[in-house]
Amino acid sequence: MGTYEHYIPVVAFIVVGVLIPAGAMIMSWVIRTKNPYPEKLTTYECGEEPIGTAHMQFDVQYYIYALLFVVFDVETVFLYPWAVVFTDIGMIAVVEMIIFIGMLVVALVYAWKKGILEWSSLSWQEIEAQDQEN
Repeated sequence: MGTYEHYIPVVAFIVVGVLIPAGAMIMSWVIRTKNPYPEKLTTYECGEEPIGTAHMQFDVQYYIYALLFVVFDVETVFLYPWAVVFTDIGMIAVVEMIIFIGMLVVALVYAWKKGILEWSSLSWQEIEAQDQEN
């Protein structure tokens, strides 16, 4: 076998992975009904009449929680396969995992100390103003 023949399944997987969603989107575009009218083009909000615009500013607190969730979710994704092969890996891998978990613990302690994990009904501007007063 040549050098590049090992990559044929990978390329085929990528091609199929792109073609199936692209084909589904193209087919839905081709067979959809094209009958726009004003009521159909309005924002749907669970049967309620929309009030105001759909654009509103969210507090940064939601994004910070989402980011922390992603960080610790990724930790779990890395930790599970490591635990499965724990008996087959050497001491170097164990030390690397301890360092990895240690860095995440440091990040968690930092977030905890900064008060990021405290849910507040105040906006970030109000919290910042309180911090400047203290």
